[in-house]
Amino acid sequence: MSKFIRASIQKMNGYSWGEQPGKIDNLIKLNTNENAYPASPEVTTALDNLNLEDLRTYPAPLADELRAEIAHIHGISLENIVLTNGGDEGLRLAMTTFVNPGDSFCFAHPSYSLYPVLAHIQDAMICPIPYSDSWEIPNQFASKISSYDAKLTCLVNPHAPSGTLYTVSEISKLADHIPGVLLIDEAYADFVDPELNYQSASLLENHDNILILRSFSKGYSLAGLRLGYLLGSNPLITPILNKTRDSYNVGSIQQKIGIAAITDQDYAQSIWSRIRDNRTHLQKQLNALGLTSPPSQSNFLLAHVNEDFGLTAKKLYQSLKKMDIYVRYFDDTYLKDHLRITVGTQEQNTALINAIEQVLHV
Repeated sequence: MSKFIRASIQKMNGYSWGEQPGKIDNLIKLNTNENAYPASPEVTTALDNLNLEDLRTYPAPLADELRAEIAHIHGISLENIVLTNGGDEGLRLAMTTFVNPGDSFCFAHPSYSLYPVLAHIQDAMICPIPYSDSWEIPNQFASKISSYDAKLTCLVNPHAPSGTLYTVSEISKLADHIPGVLLIDEAYADFVDPELNYQSASLLENHDNILILRSFSKGYSLAGLRLGYLLGSNPLITPILNKTRDSYNVGSIQQKIGIAAITDQDYAQSIWSRIRDNRTHLQKQLNALGLTSPPSQSNFLLAHVNEDFGLTAKKLYQSLKKMDIYVRYFDDTYLKDHLRITVGTQEQNTALINAIEQVLHV
């Protein structure tokens, strides 16, 4: 290892993403929580109408037109929004803006595995706090965060990998009792049942220490585009908007496609509804096979592979992979007897269930 590399970088492990198999005929890919359905037809129109002249000049630096559409969706002010090059850049910006090297960073574990990677890069002290077996917010979460004097805490909601949703009230109470910034990672929030009336942007009215991260990757079927945004109070958003983000961090193509996707709410909500229906049906089928999972408000299910099956979660994952069906297995103490399964199309879900029945000989 080169002597020029920082010691913390030499010691750390990088982010390990889900398998990205090559183009294989009849492959069913349910391992990285991509949306099972294509983006809005308006995205195709936007791509068809791209003007090469737009690529010659720099994009709108603050992406005001797209920010205005986002502000309208969430019922907040333009000044409370910053666009990011994917949700991951939003996480990195929060880390570099609010956490000094040596400061504490907290998160409920297990969750998004990029969190500790970004903390290592910042040379922060990583303080994971284990979830309960029922995937509730960890007991004494706020008091433990306070004991670490954490400058930033991340909470995925709906939680990954369980799909559990925490209420606005729970989040509000947590924000009231911690010393630093609370970032609510809402990469999967578009799939929450509408009747639950989950409106987290309302938290910004009474809390100056909350950031909300959103992504176009899942809900809008644009994982390949890399587009996200942060919502927060002015004191949190202003330094990111004006100081710590990259110059021109969201390109003109990203901005145009983002506008096309987010303004076609009829299409987006029809897709979210379809995925919710598929989720309900798939969960019932998995439960019938004994692969139980907690209630999910995401576009995935966390299936428990009971030892009574006579095979482990890893063996089931490997068997499905041989059949060109990819699900996510985590070699993690908390998750080693689980598989995370993205909710696919009806046809993909049926093929998955048939394959599991074949492996289990039922």
